[in-house]
Amino acid sequence: MRSIADVEAELAAHSPWLDSGPARVEAGVAAVLREGEQDLELLFIRRAEHEDDPWSGDLAFPGGRVDAEDDGPRSAAVRETLEELSLDLRPARYLGRLSDVLGSAESIRVSAFVYAIEGDPELVPNYEVREAFWSPLAHCNDPSRQQWRDFRYRGRASRLPAIRLLDDERAPLLWGITYKFLDHFMQAIGRPIPNMPWEEINAE
Repeated sequence: MRSIADVEAELAAHSPWLDSGPARVEAGVAAVLREGEQDLELLFIRRAEHEDDPWSGDLAFPGGRVDAEDDGPRSAAVRETLEELSLDLRPARYLGRLSDVLGSAESIRVSAFVYAIEGDPELVPNYEVREAFWSPLAHCNDPSRQQWRDFRYRGRASRLPAIRLLDDERAPLLWGITYKFLDHFMQAIGRPIPNMPWEEINAE
């Protein structure tokens, strides 16, 4: 198991790509890390099902759109994590930033910020979140959990790589923007996801 200090050092040596172009929508998400019993673990949410939400029911990092009250995407990630899970990241250990991800089906730029916390804080999902769970990093790059699936987003169908993080076969797979962030993170810390040819994929 690599420690939180190892991750912090790897991210400090990492130079993320930060987009400076125009985007109609900006958002920020938090990749929250903790030391589990056997491996480092990342926090994910399973979004609640809403008819008007294009990401309804998907797995994701906590976070959301930048509002007028926010001082940029990092502020939005912290605020949204507090709103969605009652988890306050302001006193948490900030480890670094990942490369920005752009949406291809719409003009959106998402930025991700990595934090570390200790222990097992109580997570209280709000109406936007169906559940929250911790996933060991070993699940993220386990070849047996990698799949290719057909997804439809805003009327556009694409065949994309995905990961089964939850053991429940009925649970959704991790894909799309969050998968890209996970790929960036795992590469940065030296535990890359197998078979992740995003440079060959033009659809989101």
